Amino acid sequence: MQSLRHQRVRELLKREIGEVIRREIPVGESGLLTVNDVALAGDLQSAAVYVGIVGTAEQQRKGFELLRKERLRIQGLVGRAVVLKYTPRLRFVRDDSVERGNRVLRIMEEIERSQSPS
Repeated sequence: MQSLRHQRVRELLKREIGEVIRREIPVGESGLLTVNDVALAGDLQSAAVYVGIVGTAEQQRKGFELLRKERLRIQGLVGRAVVLKYTPRLRFVRDDSVERGNRVLRIMEEIERSQSPS
């Protein structure tokens, strides 16, 4: 069970990382980047940032590459905005849960269509 402080720091980081990404990374070449979740270590010194990318396959590839390249700069901007003893070391993880969910919904719709009497 996470402490209340841990949950609040996680949500604060999620919001601030999303804001920094929105401000600093152009949508045109990298697709639309969204921060879906942040998994924060117990000691608050590292965090896995789960990012969803909406766009073409090329935009998704470029977007994730750009996040990895700009990790330290994003981490620095977040560190200035969020006052903590230590700024967590960020690690970006591609989150395709929305895409998987949409695929499951399409499959369910296809099953319903094939079973309905025509």
